Amino acid sequence: MEALKLPHIEQYLTACVQCGYCISVCEAHRQTPWESDTPRGKIYYLNQINVAGPLDKPLGRVASLNPYFVDAMYKCTGCGNCEAVCHANIPLVELWETVRTWMVKNGVGPLSAHKGMGEKVGKVHNPYGGDQAHRGDWWPAEVPKYDQPDVIFFAGCTGSFRQQQIPQTGVRVLNRAGVKMNILGADEWCCSSPLLRTGDTTHSLECAERIVEKADGMGAKDMVMTCSGCYKTISTDFGTYYAKVGQNVYHFTQYVNNLIKTRKLPLLQPFNHKVTYHDPCHLGRHMGVYEEPREILKAIKGIEFVEMDRNRANSRCCGAGGGYKSQFNNFAVRIAADRIRDAEKTGAEILVTACPFCVTNLSQGAKAINSKIKVMDIGEILLQITAPAEEPKEAPAATEPAKERIQA
Repeated sequence: MEALKLPHIEQYLTACVQCGYCISVCEAHRQTPWESDTPRGKIYYLNQINVAGPLDKPLGRVASLNPYFVDAMYKCTGCGNCEAVCHANIPLVELWETVRTWMVKNGVGPLSAHKGMGEKVGKVHNPYGGDQAHRGDWWPAEVPKYDQPDVIFFAGCTGSFRQQQIPQTGVRVLNRAGVKMNILGADEWCCSSPLLRTGDTTHSLECAERIVEKADGMGAKDMVMTCSGCYKTISTDFGTYYAKVGQNVYHFTQYVNNLIKTRKLPLLQPFNHKVTYHDPCHLGRHMGVYEEPREILKAIKGIEFVEMDRNRANSRCCGAGGGYKSQFNNFAVRIAADRIRDAEKTGAEILVTACPFCVTNLSQGAKAINSKIKVMDIGEILLQITAPAEEPKEAPAATEPAKERIQA
Protein backbone atom coordinates (compact mmCIF):
# COMPACT_ATOMS: atom_id res chain seq x y z
CA MET A 1 0.00 0.00 0.00
CA GLU A 2 1.39 3.38 -1.02
CA ALA A 3 1.97 5.73 1.90
CA LEU A 4 -0.52 8.58 2.16
CA LYS A 5 0.93 12.02 1.66
CA LEU A 6 -0.61 14.59 3.96
CA PRO A 7 -1.18 18.22 2.93
CA HIS A 8 1.17 20.79 4.45
CA ILE A 9 -0.10 20.48 8.01
CA GLU A 10 2.91 18.95 9.77
CA GLN A 11 3.63 22.13 11.73
CA TYR A 12 0.15 21.97 13.27
CA LEU A 13 0.41 18.27 14.08
CA THR A 14 3.74 18.68 15.83
CA ALA A 15 2.51 21.78 17.69
CA CYS A 16 -0.23 19.77 19.41
CA VAL A 17 0.91 18.72 22.90
CA GLN A 18 -2.11 16.40 23.42
CA CYS A 19 -3.18 18.43 26.48
CA GLY A 20 -6.87 17.72 25.96
CA TYR A 21 -8.22 21.22 26.65
CA CYS A 22 -10.20 20.90 23.41
CA ILE A 23 -12.17 17.87 24.59
CA SER A 24 -14.50 19.55 27.10
CA VAL A 25 -15.65 22.21 24.61
CA CYS A 26 -16.27 19.82 21.70
CA GLU A 27 -20.03 19.46 21.27
CA ALA A 28 -19.71 16.65 18.73
CA HIS A 29 -17.67 14.65 21.24
CA ARG A 30 -20.44 15.05 23.82
CA GLN A 31 -22.78 13.27 21.41
CA THR A 32 -20.35 10.48 20.44
CA PRO A 33 -17.88 10.31 23.33
CA TRP A 34 -15.01 8.46 21.69
CA GLU A 35 -11.46 9.74 21.94
CA SER A 36 -11.17 9.37 18.16
CA ASP A 37 -13.92 11.97 17.70
CA THR A 38 -12.09 14.61 19.76
CA PRO A 39 -9.82 17.22 18.19
CA ARG A 40 -6.92 15.65 20.08
CA GLY A 41 -7.79 12.19 18.80
CA LYS A 42 -7.99 13.35 15.20
CA ILE A 43 -4.59 15.01 15.41
CA TYR A 44 -3.09 11.91 17.04
CA TYR A 45 -4.35 9.75 14.17
CA LEU A 46 -3.14 12.22 11.55
CA ASN A 47 0.29 12.07 13.20
CA GLN A 48 0.29 8.30 12.84
CA ILE A 49 -0.33 8.71 9.10
CA ASN A 50 2.42 11.29 8.94
CA VAL A 51 5.11 9.20 10.64
CA ALA A 52 4.23 5.88 9.01
CA GLY A 53 7.25 3.94 7.81
CA PRO A 54 8.01 0.75 5.83
CA LEU A 55 7.85 -1.47 8.93
CA ASP A 56 4.36 -0.39 9.95
CA LYS A 57 2.49 -2.59 7.49
CA PRO A 58 4.16 -5.93 8.39
CA LEU A 59 3.72 -5.05 12.07
CA GLY A 60 -0.01 -4.48 11.47
CA ARG A 61 -0.09 -0.84 12.54
CA VAL A 62 -0.94 0.94 9.31
CA ALA A 63 -2.91 4.16 9.79
CA SER A 64 -5.18 4.63 6.81
CA LEU A 65 -8.19 6.61 5.63
CA ASN A 66 -10.51 3.97 7.03
CA PRO A 67 -14.27 4.56 7.47
CA TYR A 68 -13.89 5.14 11.23
CA PHE A 69 -11.42 7.97 10.74
CA VAL A 70 -13.51 9.50 7.92
CA ASP A 71 -16.59 9.37 10.15
CA ALA A 72 -14.68 11.02 13.00
CA MET A 73 -13.45 13.83 10.74
CA TYR A 74 -17.02 14.64 9.73
CA LYS A 75 -18.35 14.41 13.28
CA CYS A 76 -17.33 18.02 13.78
CA THR A 77 -19.44 21.16 13.49
CA GLY A 78 -16.46 23.31 12.54
CA CYS A 79 -17.42 25.64 15.37
CA GLY A 80 -13.86 26.52 16.36
CA ASN A 81 -14.29 26.30 20.13
CA CYS A 82 -11.34 23.89 20.17
CA GLU A 83 -9.27 26.61 18.52
CA ALA A 84 -10.44 29.19 21.05
CA VAL A 85 -9.06 27.14 23.96
CA CYS A 86 -5.96 25.74 22.21
CA HIS A 87 -2.83 26.64 24.21
CA ALA A 88 -0.66 25.95 21.16
CA ASN A 89 -2.66 28.43 19.06
CA ILE A 90 -3.26 25.91 16.28
CA PRO A 91 -5.71 27.25 13.63
CA LEU A 92 -7.93 24.21 14.02
CA VAL A 93 -10.87 25.42 11.88
CA GLU A 94 -8.50 25.81 8.93
CA LEU A 95 -6.88 22.47 9.76
CA TRP A 96 -10.17 20.52 9.74
CA GLU A 97 -11.24 22.06 6.43
CA THR A 98 -7.83 21.35 4.90
CA VAL A 99 -7.98 17.71 5.99
CA ARG A 100 -11.53 17.31 4.69
CA THR A 101 -10.49 18.75 1.33
CA TRP A 102 -7.58 16.28 1.27
CA MET A 103 -9.96 13.43 2.07
CA VAL A 104 -12.28 14.42 -0.77
CA LYS A 105 -9.33 14.46 -3.17
CA ASN A 106 -8.46 10.96 -1.96
CA GLY A 107 -11.99 9.77 -2.70
CA VAL A 108 -13.20 9.13 0.86
CA GLY A 109 -15.35 12.22 1.34
CA PRO A 110 -17.61 14.00 1.61
CA LEU A 111 -20.43 11.97 3.16
CA SER A 112 -23.70 11.12 1.43
CA ALA A 113 -25.72 14.18 2.46
CA HIS A 114 -22.85 16.47 1.51
CA LYS A 115 -22.52 14.85 -1.91
CA GLY A 116 -26.20 15.56 -2.53
CA MET A 117 -25.69 19.24 -1.73
CA GLY A 118 -22.72 19.42 -4.08
CA GLU A 119 -24.66 17.86 -6.93
CA LYS A 120 -27.50 20.36 -6.50
CA VAL A 121 -25.14 23.33 -6.37
CA GLY A 122 -23.55 22.07 -9.59
CA LYS A 123 -26.90 21.72 -11.33
CA VAL A 124 -29.10 24.54 -9.99
CA HIS A 125 -26.62 26.68 -7.98
CA ASN A 126 -28.17 26.08 -4.54
CA PRO A 127 -28.00 23.10 -2.16
CA TYR A 128 -31.78 22.82 -1.76
CA GLY A 129 -32.58 22.13 -5.40
CA GLY A 130 -34.75 25.25 -5.56
CA ASP A 131 -35.69 26.97 -8.81
CA GLN A 132 -33.21 29.82 -9.27
CA ALA A 133 -35.77 31.71 -11.34
CA HIS A 134 -37.78 32.11 -8.13
CA ARG A 135 -34.83 32.78 -5.84
CA GLY A 136 -35.83 36.39 -5.28
CA ASP A 137 -39.54 35.73 -4.70
CA TRP A 138 -39.13 36.37 -0.98
CA TRP A 139 -38.66 40.13 -1.59
CA PRO A 140 -41.45 42.12 0.13
CA ALA A 141 -43.73 43.83 -2.38
CA GLU A 142 -43.82 47.10 -0.42
CA VAL A 143 -40.02 47.58 -0.44
CA PRO A 144 -38.74 49.33 -3.57
CA LYS A 145 -35.79 48.05 -5.61
CA TYR A 146 -33.30 50.49 -7.09
CA ASP A 147 -31.43 50.09 -10.36
CA GLN A 148 -28.48 51.92 -8.78
CA PRO A 149 -28.62 50.74 -5.16
CA ASP A 150 -26.41 51.67 -2.26
CA VAL A 151 -26.67 48.12 -0.90
CA ILE A 152 -26.86 44.68 -2.46
CA PHE A 153 -28.81 42.51 -0.03
CA PHE A 154 -27.47 38.95 -0.18
CA ALA A 155 -30.14 36.57 1.14
CA GLY A 156 -28.21 33.31 0.83
CA CYS A 157 -29.69 29.92 -0.04
CA THR A 158 -31.32 29.27 3.34
CA GLY A 159 -32.89 32.72 3.38
CA SER A 160 -34.09 32.38 -0.19
CA PHE A 161 -35.56 28.87 0.00
CA ARG A 162 -36.12 27.97 3.67
CA GLN A 163 -36.12 30.84 6.16
CA GLN A 164 -37.53 33.57 3.92
CA GLN A 165 -38.84 35.62 6.85
CA ILE A 166 -35.26 36.43 7.90
CA PRO A 167 -34.19 38.32 4.74
CA GLN A 168 -37.70 39.77 4.51
CA THR A 169 -37.40 41.36 7.95
CA GLY A 170 -33.86 42.45 7.12
CA VAL A 171 -34.81 44.46 4.03
CA ARG A 172 -37.90 45.89 5.72
CA VAL A 173 -35.77 47.19 8.58
CA LEU A 174 -33.16 48.68 6.24
CA ASN A 175 -35.91 50.24 4.13
CA ARG A 176 -37.19 52.08 7.22
CA ALA A 177 -33.74 53.65 7.47
CA GLY A 178 -33.98 54.86 3.87
CA VAL A 179 -31.41 52.38 2.51
CA LYS A 180 -31.62 51.93 -1.27
CA MET A 181 -31.33 48.22 -2.04
CA ASN A 182 -31.51 45.57 -4.69
CA ILE A 183 -30.73 41.86 -4.96
CA LEU A 184 -28.94 39.66 -7.46
CA GLY A 185 -32.02 37.48 -7.86
CA ALA A 186 -31.35 34.49 -10.11
CA ASP A 187 -27.70 35.59 -10.31
CA GLU A 188 -27.28 35.08 -6.57
CA TRP A 189 -25.66 31.65 -6.64
CA CYS A 190 -24.73 29.67 -3.56
CA CYS A 191 -21.65 31.18 -1.93
CA SER A 192 -20.46 27.54 -1.62
CA SER A 193 -20.05 27.69 2.16
CA PRO A 194 -21.87 24.36 2.79
CA LEU A 195 -19.49 22.68 0.37
CA LEU A 196 -16.28 24.34 1.55
CA ARG A 197 -16.94 23.31 5.15
CA THR A 198 -17.20 19.67 4.07
CA GLY A 199 -14.10 19.70 1.86
CA ASP A 200 -15.70 20.10 -1.57
CA THR A 201 -14.06 22.95 -3.47
CA THR A 202 -15.39 21.84 -6.88
CA HIS A 203 -17.78 24.75 -7.35
CA SER A 204 -16.03 27.46 -5.32
CA LEU A 205 -14.44 29.22 -8.30
CA GLU A 206 -17.57 29.38 -10.46
CA CYS A 207 -19.80 30.44 -7.56
CA ALA A 208 -17.41 33.18 -6.45
CA GLU A 209 -16.87 34.37 -10.02
CA ARG A 210 -20.60 34.63 -10.71
CA ILE A 211 -21.38 36.53 -7.53
CA VAL A 212 -18.42 38.90 -7.74
CA GLU A 213 -18.97 39.86 -11.37
CA LYS A 214 -22.74 40.31 -11.08
CA ALA A 215 -22.44 42.25 -7.82
CA ASP A 216 -19.70 44.52 -9.12
CA GLY A 217 -21.75 45.19 -12.22
CA MET A 218 -24.56 46.57 -10.07
CA GLY A 219 -22.40 49.43 -8.82
CA ALA A 220 -23.40 49.29 -5.15
CA LYS A 221 -21.11 50.46 -2.40
CA ASP A 222 -22.02 47.84 0.21
CA MET A 223 -23.21 44.24 0.47
CA VAL A 224 -25.28 43.18 3.50
CA MET A 225 -26.38 39.71 4.56
CA THR A 226 -28.29 38.11 7.43
CA CYS A 227 -26.55 34.73 7.03
CA SER A 228 -23.38 34.34 9.09
CA GLY A 229 -22.07 31.57 6.83
CA CYS A 230 -22.44 33.71 3.71
CA TYR A 231 -20.78 36.59 5.55
CA LYS A 232 -17.71 34.54 6.42
CA THR A 233 -17.43 32.95 2.98
CA ILE A 234 -17.83 36.12 0.91
CA SER A 235 -15.60 38.12 3.26
CA THR A 236 -12.75 35.62 3.49
CA ASP A 237 -12.96 32.62 1.18
CA PHE A 238 -13.77 34.37 -2.09
CA GLY A 239 -10.30 35.91 -2.17
CA THR A 240 -8.79 32.43 -2.01
CA TYR A 241 -10.75 30.95 -4.92
CA TYR A 242 -11.34 33.97 -7.16
CA ALA A 243 -11.41 37.58 -5.99
CA LYS A 244 -13.12 39.60 -3.32
CA VAL A 245 -16.29 41.50 -4.16
CA GLY A 246 -15.89 45.22 -4.82
CA GLN A 247 -18.33 46.12 -2.07
CA ASN A 248 -17.79 46.60 1.63
CA VAL A 249 -19.22 43.38 3.09
CA TYR A 250 -21.26 43.65 6.29
CA HIS A 251 -23.27 41.30 8.39
CA PHE A 252 -26.74 42.69 9.03
CA THR A 253 -25.94 43.35 12.70
CA GLN A 254 -22.87 45.43 11.83
CA TYR A 255 -24.75 47.52 9.30
CA VAL A 256 -27.78 48.07 11.51
CA ASN A 257 -25.68 48.96 14.54
CA ASN A 258 -24.06 51.73 12.52
CA LEU A 259 -27.48 52.96 11.34
CA ILE A 260 -28.63 53.16 14.95
CA LYS A 261 -25.50 54.99 16.10
CA THR A 262 -25.82 57.54 13.28
CA ARG A 263 -29.52 58.02 14.10
CA LYS A 264 -30.69 56.82 10.70
CA LEU A 265 -32.78 54.01 12.16
CA PRO A 266 -35.05 55.26 14.99
CA LEU A 267 -35.96 52.69 17.64
CA LEU A 268 -39.54 53.76 18.16
CA GLN A 269 -41.09 51.08 20.35
CA PRO A 270 -40.07 49.34 23.56
CA PHE A 271 -39.54 45.59 23.70
CA ASN A 272 -40.42 44.59 27.23
CA HIS A 273 -38.87 41.13 27.44
CA LYS A 274 -35.95 39.35 29.09
CA VAL A 275 -33.56 38.39 26.30
CA THR A 276 -30.31 36.46 25.89
CA TYR A 277 -28.11 36.23 22.81
CA HIS A 278 -26.49 33.24 21.08
CA ASP A 279 -23.27 33.89 19.13
CA PRO A 280 -23.31 32.12 15.74
CA CYS A 281 -19.93 30.42 15.28
CA HIS A 282 -19.30 31.86 11.82
CA LEU A 283 -20.12 35.36 13.03
CA GLY A 284 -18.48 35.23 16.45
CA ARG A 285 -15.47 32.95 16.78
CA HIS A 286 -14.70 32.90 13.05
CA MET A 287 -15.16 36.61 12.26
CA GLY A 288 -14.89 38.32 15.66
CA VAL A 289 -18.32 39.99 15.53
CA TYR A 290 -19.42 39.87 19.16
CA GLU A 291 -20.35 43.35 20.28
CA GLU A 292 -22.51 44.74 17.47
CA PRO A 293 -25.49 42.41 18.12
CA ARG A 294 -25.26 43.10 21.84
CA GLU A 295 -25.06 46.84 21.29
CA ILE A 296 -28.24 46.67 19.21
CA LEU A 297 -30.11 44.75 21.91
CA LYS A 298 -28.90 47.03 24.69
CA ALA A 299 -30.04 50.09 22.71
CA ILE A 300 -33.65 48.86 22.62
CA LYS A 301 -35.88 50.29 25.32
CA GLY A 302 -37.51 47.79 27.64
CA ILE A 303 -35.13 44.88 27.00
CA GLU A 304 -33.61 43.15 30.00
CA PHE A 305 -30.47 41.66 28.52
CA VAL A 306 -28.77 38.70 30.21
CA GLU A 307 -25.77 36.64 29.15
CA MET A 308 -25.47 32.87 29.14
CA ASP A 309 -22.46 31.48 31.00
CA ARG A 310 -20.93 30.39 27.70
CA ASN A 311 -20.81 33.43 25.42
CA ARG A 312 -18.61 35.16 22.87
CA ALA A 313 -15.45 33.11 22.14
CA ASN A 314 -16.59 30.37 24.51
CA SER A 315 -20.15 30.18 23.18
CA ARG A 316 -21.62 26.70 22.81
CA CYS A 317 -22.20 25.80 19.15
CA CYS A 318 -25.84 25.37 18.09
CA GLY A 319 -24.90 22.18 16.22
CA ALA A 320 -25.87 23.23 12.69
CA GLY A 321 -22.50 24.00 11.09
CA GLY A 322 -19.80 22.15 9.19
CA GLY A 323 -22.19 19.81 7.42
CA TYR A 324 -22.93 18.17 10.79
CA LYS A 325 -26.68 18.78 10.78
CA SER A 326 -27.19 17.61 7.21
CA GLN A 327 -25.48 14.27 7.95
CA PHE A 328 -26.12 13.80 11.69
CA ASN A 329 -29.37 15.66 12.30
CA ASN A 330 -30.33 13.90 15.54
CA PHE A 331 -27.00 14.75 17.15
CA ALA A 332 -27.27 18.34 15.90
CA VAL A 333 -30.71 18.80 17.46
CA ARG A 334 -29.43 17.40 20.76
CA ILE A 335 -26.59 19.96 20.74
CA ALA A 336 -29.18 22.68 20.09
CA ALA A 337 -31.24 21.39 23.02
CA ASP A 338 -28.19 21.81 25.27
CA ARG A 339 -27.89 25.41 24.11
CA ILE A 340 -31.58 25.95 24.84
CA ARG A 341 -30.95 24.72 28.38
CA ASP A 342 -28.13 27.27 28.67
CA ALA A 343 -30.62 29.98 27.74
CA GLU A 344 -33.27 28.68 30.13
CA LYS A 345 -30.83 28.97 33.05
CA THR A 346 -30.73 32.76 32.53
CA GLY A 347 -34.48 33.06 32.95
CA ALA A 348 -34.79 34.67 29.52
CA GLU A 349 -38.07 34.54 27.63
CA ILE A 350 -36.38 34.91 24.24
CA LEU A 351 -33.18 33.50 22.75
CA VAL A 352 -31.96 35.86 20.03
CA THR A 353 -29.41 34.98 17.37
CA ALA A 354 -28.22 36.29 14.01
CA CYS A 355 -28.04 33.38 11.56
CA PRO A 356 -30.75 31.35 9.78
CA PHE A 357 -28.94 28.06 10.49
CA CYS A 358 -28.92 28.87 14.22
CA VAL A 359 -32.58 29.90 14.14
CA THR A 360 -33.52 26.63 12.44
CA ASN A 361 -31.58 24.28 14.69
CA LEU A 362 -32.20 26.10 17.96
CA SER A 363 -35.95 26.14 17.21
CA GLN A 364 -35.82 22.38 16.65
CA GLY A 365 -33.82 21.94 19.85
CA ALA A 366 -36.39 23.92 21.83
CA LYS A 367 -39.21 21.82 20.38
CA ALA A 368 -37.37 18.59 21.18
CA ILE A 369 -37.33 19.37 24.92
CA ASN A 370 -40.69 21.21 24.99
CA SER A 371 -39.01 24.44 26.02
CA LYS A 372 -41.15 27.54 26.37
CA ILE A 373 -38.30 29.82 25.34
CA LYS A 374 -38.84 31.57 22.00
CA VAL A 375 -36.07 31.61 19.37
CA MET A 376 -35.89 34.78 17.27
CA ASP A 377 -33.61 36.30 14.67
CA ILE A 378 -32.48 39.77 15.75
CA GLY A 379 -34.15 41.26 12.67
CA GLU A 380 -37.56 40.12 13.92
CA ILE A 381 -37.17 42.24 17.04
CA LEU A 382 -35.94 45.20 15.03
CA LEU A 383 -38.93 44.94 12.73
CA GLN A 384 -41.24 45.27 15.72
CA ILE A 385 -39.49 48.13 17.47
CA THR A 386 -38.84 50.27 14.37
CA ALA A 387 -42.50 50.25 13.35
CA PRO A 388 -44.40 53.51 13.86
CA ALA A 389 -46.94 53.38 16.66
CA GLU A 390 -50.44 52.76 15.44
CA GLU A 391 -52.52 55.86 15.82
CA PRO A 392 -55.63 55.24 17.91
CA LYS A 393 -58.71 55.14 15.79
CA GLU A 394 -60.93 58.14 16.35
CA ALA A 395 -64.37 57.36 17.63
CA PRO A 396 -67.07 58.39 15.19
CA ALA A 397 -68.54 61.81 15.98
CA ALA A 398 -71.77 61.64 17.92
CA THR A 399 -74.77 62.62 15.86
CA GLU A 400 -78.03 64.02 17.08
CA PRO A 401 -80.93 61.64 16.71
CA ALA A 402 -82.97 62.44 13.65
CA LYS A 403 -86.16 64.33 14.43
CA GLU A 404 -89.37 62.83 13.29
CA ARG A 405 -90.78 64.58 10.28
CA ILE A 406 -93.89 66.49 11.21
CA GLN A 407 -96.72 65.81 8.90
CA ALA A 408 -98.42 68.97 7.67
